[in-house]
Amino acid sequence: MSEVAYDIKEQLEAVEEGLLDGESLYAVYDSKGAGTGFVGISDLRVVIQDESYVGGKIALTSLPYARVSAVSLVSNKSVFGRWVEASTLAITSGETIYEVEMRGHDKARHAHDLILYFITRR
Repeated sequence: MSEVAYDIKEQLEAVEEGLLDGESLYAVYDSKGAGTGFVGISDLRVVIQDESYVGGKIALTSLPYARVSAVSLVSNKSVFGRWVEASTLAITSGETIYEVEMRGHDKARHAHDLILYFITRR
């Protein structure tokens, strides 16, 4: 397996601790903005940690690829009609859309492409 792409070592270690037997991890990227946490991407699922819950609670959500119906790069249109590089990742599972504001377009694009690869392989 190649080296895992990640931003913060503690987040990488948190996801690694919860891996299932035989599960391979590809990336763990930090998020920013409201509900900051991270997104982890393995060959079996997407793991999202959301720290925006009231009372200091944290949600760690696993989305198996069989339950992911879409992945999107979300961007705003500029005032001049050109698209700004996207840095938000949106993952649709059932009727829920999980939005993760990434730290840069390259990381958002890498996460998008990995998830797309795995959801198209089911």
